[in-house]
Amino acid sequence: MKKKMLLHDALVMAGALCGAYAMVLLTQVVMGRIDGVAMLIFMLAVFITSMYTEGYFWGAAASVISVLAVNFAFLSPYFAFNFTLSENLFSGLVMLVVSIMTSTLTTRIKRQEQLRMESEKEKMRANLLRAVSHDLRTPLTSIYGACSTVIENYDSLDKTKTIKLLGEACSDAQWLNRMVENLLSVTRIDSEKVTVQKTPTVLDELVDAVVVKFKKRYPAVPVQLDLPDAFIVIPMDSMLIQQVLMNLLENAALHAEGMTKLVLKVFTVDDRAVFEVTDDGCGIPKERLKNLFSGTGSTDPDAPADSRKHGMGIGLSVCAAIIKAHGGEIRAESRPGEGTTIRFWLKTEEIELEDAEDEQ
Repeated sequence: MKKKMLLHDALVMAGALCGAYAMVLLTQVVMGRIDGVAMLIFMLAVFITSMYTEGYFWGAAASVISVLAVNFAFLSPYFAFNFTLSENLFSGLVMLVVSIMTSTLTTRIKRQEQLRMESEKEKMRANLLRAVSHDLRTPLTSIYGACSTVIENYDSLDKTKTIKLLGEACSDAQWLNRMVENLLSVTRIDSEKVTVQKTPTVLDELVDAVVVKFKKRYPAVPVQLDLPDAFIVIPMDSMLIQQVLMNLLENAALHAEGMTKLVLKVFTVDDRAVFEVTDDGCGIPKERLKNLFSGTGSTDPDAPADSRKHGMGIGLSVCAAIIKAHGGEIRAESRPGEGTTIRFWLKTEEIELEDAEDEQ
């Protein structure tokens, strides 16, 4: 791994310097010799080297090589090193200092950005852990209470009461199972060693599989479909995208109080397939929208009706991670009292029509 990184950095530096040399030659052919142009172009090469390599070495090495190249090929006397002339010596020193400073600042900025991203990642993990601990506590307590009641009062409880308690425990256990699936997906997507394996998936087959699963869990909640007539194929991990759609539909079923209509709509824009899950329920307050996909669901007992049940933050955090891993984006729009729309897009795959053309 280290050898590959060194080879990559060396190739980046060599490519940047060779590109700068060719650009200076082209500039001289088109516009003639202009003082200072070679220095500026090679400084740009140093900047590019620093941007796309690791550490300070490659930027510093590019700075020294740039000074030597400019002195040798683009300062009089041409094609000979000459630092005895005060003009050449001063130009070389200035270029070296500016190049090294540029390289150093660029490397520092890259490292600061890496630290910032790592800090945000750790913050998201901490928020996720807090949300998990909160969301797991309630169903576990409910399951324990229901089972304890049945065991301790088995002889005195009637059949209806027993079935009701066991049904509640079963429902909470199913929710816990889906929570664990979500957490495993977050771990899988978050791992740098695992990449999403995309396979061409037919849109209609994907949606049918999701709707069948959803109807089994929520038979009383109808889903209105709005799909394009065209045959659409999307490269994806179908199991993960099914989980995204299930999470979005399930959130609407659980949290959109007063909902009378739930719509799953898909349409295409250029080379993208856009998925929309829309409900006409109670909506989400504006202050919660910006953190909706961060894994920090509401834990306030006085929160709006759509957030008082099982926390919705984990599922939406999973959705955001999966869509990002697929190279897409996810957004939410909501107005309290009017409903919520959650939208994401994925790139489609071009369908080969050669066989159809041959038949014609």
